Amino acid sequence: MFTREIGSGTPVVLLHGFGLDHRSLLPLEPMFERSGHWRRIYLDLPGATRSPAKKIGSSQEVADAVIEQILATVGKEPFAVLGNSFGGMIARYVAHELRSQVLGLATVAGVFIAAHAERTVPPRTVLRQEPRVVPILGAALDQYREDAVVESTGDAQAFLQYVLPGLDGADSQAIDRISESYSLDRNPEDAHPEPFMQPTLHITGRQDDVVGYSDAWSRIEHYPRASFAALDAAGHNILFEQAGLCSALVTDWLARIRQDS
Repeated sequence: MFTREIGSGTPVVLLHGFGLDHRSLLPLEPMFERSGHWRRIYLDLPGATRSPAKKIGSSQEVADAVIEQILATVGKEPFAVLGNSFGGMIARYVAHELRSQVLGLATVAGVFIAAHAERTVPPRTVLRQEPRVVPILGAALDQYREDAVVESTGDAQAFLQYVLPGLDGADSQAIDRISESYSLDRNPEDAHPEPFMQPTLHITGRQDDVVGYSDAWSRIEHYPRASFAALDAAGHNILFEQAGLCSALVTDWLARIRQDS
């Protein structure tokens, strides 16, 4: 599994969304630089640009492969884990399976209910369209607008730089295969029902019609040390549409981990 490491210090593993690659999380880099002393470990999940899926054919197999890769990378060293969208579901699995080694858990627009038909999501809403994104995005316009809630030229440029390369580089056959077995064997909170006591952060988008926000909030009692945030003017592209708030919340999460270490 392809691994990109940046910086030094306490390890934090970053897991991207479905059909993307690690570059979709690189907008968090300025925040990590300001926070200091974090060894960022970005993974390309199986089927992403630089990680062949081989025989992996389910989300459970992805999750197990991620744990194997993390342990091969950090050994017995304590680490934190952050996941976006599909990566959020995998991050929750990692955090519960390796609880004694995990310093903290964060999800950003994370998947909490795997089956799309069973999710509670708001209706599709576009709060602002920006005509100037059309010439910037060109042929990628429809892909950008699939999830965009608040359009801007900055978000459009970020999409081209950080998101589109992963979409183009994904192994479509592997992605289709995994999507057929998208659920984990058990939800992490059900498999490990004792409360998760490490510092936690769950960021959701109020207009996110892909994973919603209420499914994450339904787990609030499981996470006594969690900050939950439902951000307005944010859909599934929340890392771009509310970049400042996301960075501030992740910064706070890292500080809380430091205080507990």
